[in-house]
Amino acid sequence: MTDSALHIPAETARAPRARFWHDLSFWGLLPSRLLMGFALILPIFIIAAVSVATRGAYGGFTWDFNLAGYSQILFNEGWTGELEFTPQYLMIIGRTFLLAGATTLICLLFAVPVAYFISRQPPGRKAALVYLVTLPFWVSMILRVYAWMIILGKDGTLPKLLETLGLPAGMSFMFNDGATLTAMVYTAMPLMVLPVFASIEKLDGTLIEASHDLYGDRWVTLRRVILPLTAPGLTAGAILVFVPSLGAVLEPTLMGGGKQMMMGSLIQLQFGGGRNWPFGAAIAMALMALVMVFLIFTALRAARREATP
Repeated sequence: MTDSALHIPAETARAPRARFWHDLSFWGLLPSRLLMGFALILPIFIIAAVSVATRGAYGGFTWDFNLAGYSQILFNEGWTGELEFTPQYLMIIGRTFLLAGATTLICLLFAVPVAYFISRQPPGRKAALVYLVTLPFWVSMILRVYAWMIILGKDGTLPKLLETLGLPAGMSFMFNDGATLTAMVYTAMPLMVLPVFASIEKLDGTLIEASHDLYGDRWVTLRRVILPLTAPGLTAGAILVFVPSLGAVLEPTLMGGGKQMMMGSLIQLQFGGGRNWPFGAAIAMALMALVMVFLIFTALRAARREATP
């Protein structure tokens, strides 16, 4: 190959740069990109920087590089300065994933029949039912959680109802993982119903009729027709419920009484009364890393499912 063959005309070399400056889509999307970078990306970099800073003597932090925030997740410093393994924060992480997973599973079990029922209604009734599903979003989340405190608390609605059935008086269902899980399921249920409904509504009804014509009962139709064809909606709903549930703060604080902490309440405590910002930022980064692993795993499964003929 000669040198002349490698020569690139000046017009050709300047063409990509000219197209870049005249690309209207780039300039049109530039404000959105700047806003996303300022509102989404920049805070993550700040939290990452704070997580490797040094805790201040009177709260806050100094910009001295230190990985103590990350090591504190697994180790505590003993009286003589040695690091001692402590599982207390791993237990909080495990409880967080357990409650978030249980919330996702319960929401999924209730959302599928609800979404299927709504999708088979006439258009007018369907719109009214979808409106009812979104109705809790019109009320502040803290008020909805306080409503459950009135229902489950001592002398609340549920204990009074059980008292009329002959059970002992003065019962309370508050300040435990069950109360926390109940509030988390209630607050996350619309986030699961809406994407599942959007997916089931697009389902071709003739496929369900064909399954019944081939002597498939309701369980077989659900397992072999409805669930595979609505898998994208189920996956989207699971992500919308599971990820916010990992950072839940109000439910474990109010319904759990702060006795059984989750990662969200632990982060809030470190940035508040604990005054240990690097440790709180390290927990936040660890939580974000775990969420990213979950999302990547979900994306790979979805890509493998779509690639399967």
